Amino acid sequence: MADSPITKQERHLLWLLAAVQFTHTLDFMILMPLGPELIQQFGISAAGFGAMVSAYTLASAAMGLLGVLWLDRWDRKYAFLLLYAVFVAATTSCGLAPSPTWLLLSRIVAGASAGLMSAVVMAILADCIPAERRGRAIGTVMSSYALSAVGGVPLGLSIASQWGWRAPFWVISALAGVLWVLAWRALPAVDRHLAATREKGSIASAPSLWASGLALGWGLTFSVVFAGFLLIPYLSTFMVGNLGLRLSDLSWVYLCGGAATLFSSRFIGHLVDRHGPPRVLGTLLVATLCPFLLFTHLTDSPKAIVAAIFVLFMTLTSGRAIPTIALVTSRVPPALRGRYLSVNMAASDGASGLAAWTSGLFLTTAPDGSLVGFGRMGFLAASVSLLAIGILWVLGRSPVPERAAHT
Repeated sequence: MADSPITKQERHLLWLLAAVQFTHTLDFMILMPLGPELIQQFGISAAGFGAMVSAYTLASAAMGLLGVLWLDRWDRKYAFLLLYAVFVAATTSCGLAPSPTWLLLSRIVAGASAGLMSAVVMAILADCIPAERRGRAIGTVMSSYALSAVGGVPLGLSIASQWGWRAPFWVISALAGVLWVLAWRALPAVDRHLAATREKGSIASAPSLWASGLALGWGLTFSVVFAGFLLIPYLSTFMVGNLGLRLSDLSWVYLCGGAATLFSSRFIGHLVDRHGPPRVLGTLLVATLCPFLLFTHLTDSPKAIVAAIFVLFMTLTSGRAIPTIALVTSRVPPALRGRYLSVNMAASDGASGLAAWTSGLFLTTAPDGSLVGFGRMGFLAASVSLLAIGILWVLGRSPVPERAAHT
């Protein structure tokens, strides 16, 4: 497949969408390292703090399901501006929270708006970028996740250490406010799906989301995310308790993983455009079997070896999302794309939460701090990845809905 260069206008759109994704990813990630201070400031338990963390993704998943009722009825620009405005207000409210209940409710609203906003962002990307350039476009936007880990979180923690835990939320909301104004001025109308709907005479019905194997895309997304999050939440505990790393070593190990992911995202997007999403996703699903099994069965090792395997784990695992999104968006007609992607986002959020909970049921911590049973989770993650390969194969044999393959 020949490369088609991304235009200057498309590049500006992608960087704007990547910056938006950066703000809400950082908003989600920044809370976790602030845990010790929040527990002390508000006198809450570890379980109470865990509820604040999980409330974000659970609200995102719930609102993703509700988004099926309305997301394709509006110009995507105005749907985005509404959701992003709610996100800015909720993040500002986090910084103003006088009580843990206020903070919890603010996190719920922020998560609910961010989840739907991500669906709208991907729908805008799919509507505005032709299929032959969509892989690189998704890779560019998704590089914001790695940038959040590499630069955003350390910078946010530095701000918190200087001006208190509220300051990072104010900085994020201020940055998001600037981006909202830029989006309002620069984002074009994204309403082609409404024209397609008017041609049919009515909004495409919700049951059509299940037609022609479209629901298999949700199953593919769920299995890809589920496999990774069986392991990701417990990697730091495993590296300290089982592999002999110190807590101070984790920062540079994660820095290496994030930096590698930042560069690999755009490279994987390039491969998707050249070879097609199914082939790249299938290759990555097979390739991740090695780090899943190798890392989870690793014993006390030199830091350099642990870091190298961790980088391999993160680049391959995070990279699977790029061809997955490119594949499912290419199979969905524009008139259904917003609602479809809102449910797809709910599947992703639900998978991450359910996977972390599942691993927690089977893992135990020994008196010396090591994790017991992590090797079994590696086998389970590999098995779910094989299941994803099966779903990918079935999806490839199912018919593509009319007009979806070329939009």
